[in-house]
Amino acid sequence: MTDFNGMLAGYRRFRETGWAQQRERWDELSEGQSPKVMVIACSDSRVDPTQIFDTSPGEIFVVRNVAALVPPFETNPGHHGVSAALEFAVQVLKVGEIVVMGHGKCGGCKAALSQELKDAPPGEGGFIANWIDLLDGAREKVVAEYGDDRGRDAHRAMEQEGVKVSLDNLRTFPCVRSKERNGSLKLVGAFFAIADGQLHVLDEQSGAFSPA
Repeated sequence: MTDFNGMLAGYRRFRETGWAQQRERWDELSEGQSPKVMVIACSDSRVDPTQIFDTSPGEIFVVRNVAALVPPFETNPGHHGVSAALEFAVQVLKVGEIVVMGHGKCGGCKAALSQELKDAPPGEGGFIANWIDLLDGAREKVVAEYGDDRGRDAHRAMEQEGVKVSLDNLRTFPCVRSKERNGSLKLVGAFFAIADGQLHVLDEQSGAFSPA
């Protein structure tokens, strides 16, 4: 596994190849960014959006957190990291699409389904538990369908319901809602299955995910 020294070696390779060979592109990026797509993904080390979508620097604006969650719009005081990034992408960068990408084997969705961290104090799982409370409604749907079953199908259902939760919460933001209504912004739900490398895209009419 790579440690920081290994990462430094990778950086040196990047300087000699990727950066040097695309010097003109990096000069352009130093003047600013103009991505057309925002991707909201999980922090999981196995699901890097830039790798999955084979994009170059400057092409996608990425926000990553536990379980690829978007909290609902709210105005109470606090540190709203996802909301700030969303506001910047939509209002300043004026992205034309927002992709919410969940994934298989998601630890955050698993914890939300099992509620194993429910009573953990902050610093010992409590921060995670508070965050994944956003999935309580999704959990109710999954439990109603699968009962006490915690097998692969229940986990997959939970992971995909999580994508739908984030899409619903995105639409609570006035700037997102108005831009989607006038056609200048499109929301997309996606799911990446780690085991087979298959990307699935959500059809919001049917509620089903199908291979891309």
